[in-house]
Amino acid sequence: MSLSAKERSIIADPSLAKDGHLKIDWVRAHMPVLNRIRDRFEKEQPFKGLKVAISLHLEAKTAYLAKVVQAGGADVTITGSNPLSTQDDVCAALVEDGITVFAKYNPSPEEYKQLLIHTLETKPDLIIDDGGDLVTILHSERQDLLAGVRGGAEETTTGILRLKALEKEGQLKFPMVAVNDAFCKYLFDNRYGTGQSVWDGINRTTNLVVAGKTVVVVGYGWCGKGVAMRAKGLGANVIVTEIDAIKAVEAYMDGFAVMPMVEAAKVGDYFVTVTGNRDVIRGEHYEVMKDGAILSNAGHFDVEVNKPELEALSKSKRTVRRNIEEYELKDGRKVYVLAEGRLVNLAAGDGHPAEIMDMTFALQAMSLKYVNDQYKAIGNKVVNVPYELDEEVARFKLESLGIGIDSLSDEQKAYLDSWVEH
Repeated sequence: MSLSAKERSIIADPSLAKDGHLKIDWVRAHMPVLNRIRDRFEKEQPFKGLKVAISLHLEAKTAYLAKVVQAGGADVTITGSNPLSTQDDVCAALVEDGITVFAKYNPSPEEYKQLLIHTLETKPDLIIDDGGDLVTILHSERQDLLAGVRGGAEETTTGILRLKALEKEGQLKFPMVAVNDAFCKYLFDNRYGTGQSVWDGINRTTNLVVAGKTVVVVGYGWCGKGVAMRAKGLGANVIVTEIDAIKAVEAYMDGFAVMPMVEAAKVGDYFVTVTGNRDVIRGEHYEVMKDGAILSNAGHFDVEVNKPELEALSKSKRTVRRNIEEYELKDGRKVYVLAEGRLVNLAAGDGHPAEIMDMTFALQAMSLKYVNDQYKAIGNKVVNVPYELDEEVARFKLESLGIGIDSLSDEQKAYLDSWVEH
């Protein structure tokens, strides 16, 4: 006899379910695109008889995605993709709804890894990953669980980098859809979602003013663009640091100062890293920072702000406020790190707004169906979200907003398709 979701799950406190249900109900009311897809899935049952494993930041919006996949007939198991972004009340609510959950807030690194492994031990047919943890475990220490996996979808830049490295080496064992690279993901989620949620997390954590201060945005990809835009809107003076000459020119023409990090470190009040790379703030930068500098990260892993080097330069460390660690340097200057250098918008906030994640998670749900339908034809490679799915999500979003757009006439289509001078 198989165990129920409640019997299988590992969560912190089942009694928190009521609060979790309220959170999920709130986001569902603000996710009309995902609601529309849920209606379709309930009728079509695209995942009937299949097991789906999900690793995402486990808060209310993610929970609703899991329920939409479940509505499509799947047996869903979910875990967190970051130790500090999991919300225990949401986990409890999902268990009550028949979804298996292996997640809790702030587990030890060993426990966090084991929760990921428990999720994979359900032997999923399909996966949704965020940062590549599930895929990495499947391709390294738990290759015994690879055989039944048809494919999956990846949420973020960091995960896609890992997937493409696997593909380049010829090691990728199943197809993955690069959801992060879809227009309706990076143009809105990365830019407007990250831009707003990063400052939500910083402001609620520090309770300090932004206007008039200098914000250093490390990296000017789509996330960096959003963070810089919102910092400017809050009245900050914004500096961008980059390694890409094209992006640096773009930042300059967007009205921001551009300089090397070693120069920006001398004048910054707030620092936000959004690169996907390690050690972009490190020892040489701490040595010249102003007293009171505040460091935060919005990249997937907690490696962008080099904490070991900061500790080596410090004579003391203490928690001065929830999610704020104070490092007192040997010369008396103090530097503050938010949310342990983890994703500040999720570890110290609720993540992206529901209306933004409505589009991203609609893409996830549709991409999961796409890879399930086409996994044999796709082969073992990383593929983009088909443009027609991307556009469909945008059209659903416009319809939910009551916005109409024009369409081409037959004559206009013929004009655009012809090389003959008209």
